Amino acid sequence: MTNSSITDTNFSTAAVRPRPISWSWLGVVPFLLFTLMFLLLPAANLIIGAFQDAAGNFTLQNIANLSQPTILRAYQMSIGISAASAFLGAVIGFALALAAVLGRLPRWVRPSLMTFSGVASQFAGVPLAFAFLATLGRTGLVTALLFNIFGINIYRYGFNLLSFSGLTLTYLYFQIPLMVLILTPALDGLKREWREASAILGASTWQYWRMIALPILWPSLLGAFMLLFANSFGAIATAYALTGSSLNIITILLYAQIRGDVLHDPNLGYALALGMILITGISNGIYIWLSSRTGRWIR
Repeated sequence: MTNSSITDTNFSTAAVRPRPISWSWLGVVPFLLFTLMFLLLPAANLIIGAFQDAAGNFTLQNIANLSQPTILRAYQMSIGISAASAFLGAVIGFALALAAVLGRLPRWVRPSLMTFSGVASQFAGVPLAFAFLATLGRTGLVTALLFNIFGINIYRYGFNLLSFSGLTLTYLYFQIPLMVLILTPALDGLKREWREASAILGASTWQYWRMIALPILWPSLLGAFMLLFANSFGAIATAYALTGSSLNIITILLYAQIRGDVLHDPNLGYALALGMILITGISNGIYIWLSSRTGRWIR
C-alpha cells in the first residue's frame, strides 16, 4: 500500500506540474507581426471598404459595379495574360529544369541556371520594363539590329511590346526562372529505382515518362502553373511602367481607382482588389493542395 500511495502521489505531482514556458515562440514573433501589419490588417481593411460607400455606410453597389463591361474586360485581359504567361513559362521552365537535372549536361550548367533563376525570378517592376523597352522597343537594340542586318521590322509585322503579346513576353522573363526553381526539387525526387524497374520490365523511355514520371510530376506541374498564374495576375509595377494606362488590365484599373485623378473611387478599387484576392487565393490554394499530394509521392 505504501509503494502504491507513493507512486500515485508522484503521478499526481507530475500531472499538475506546469509546463515550462517555451521561448522558441520569440523567434516567430517578428514574422507574426509582419504578417499582421502588412497582410492581414490591409486585407481586412480593403474587404471592409469594398462594402462601404464614400460616407462609410454599408452598400453592395461596389460589388454590383464589378459587372461593368470595362471592369469585366479588364478581368478577362488579366486572366488571359496570366494564363498565357503561366502556360508558356511552365512549358519552357519544365524543359530547362529537365535538361539541367536529367539531361546529362556539364556539371556547371545546373548551378549556373539555378543562380540565374534565383535572380531573374525577382527581377520585375520598372527595371524589367526599361530593359524590354531598351531591347524590343521601337528604337530598342534588338529591333534596330534586326532591321539593319536582316531588314526585318518586327513592328511592321504586327509585333507591339505595349500589347497583350508584348506584356506576356515580358512576364516570361520572371515566369520561366520561377518555374525552374519550383520544379527542380520535384525532378530530383524521381527515384532512379523507378526508372531501372521500368527498364527491367521492358518499358521504353516514352512509356516510363507517360506511365510513371509524368503522373507523379503532374500535381507539381499543375500546381506550379497555378502559382505562376497568381504571380502574374497580381503584378502591377511591370505592366504600369511598360504600358502605362494603354492596356486595360485589372491591376492598372485598380491603381487608377485608388490613386488616379479621373477614375478616383477608392471603394470600387477595394472591390476590385477583393476580386483579385479571391482569384489568387483559389490559385494558391490549389497549388498548396497539389504540392502536398506530390510530397506524399516523393516521400
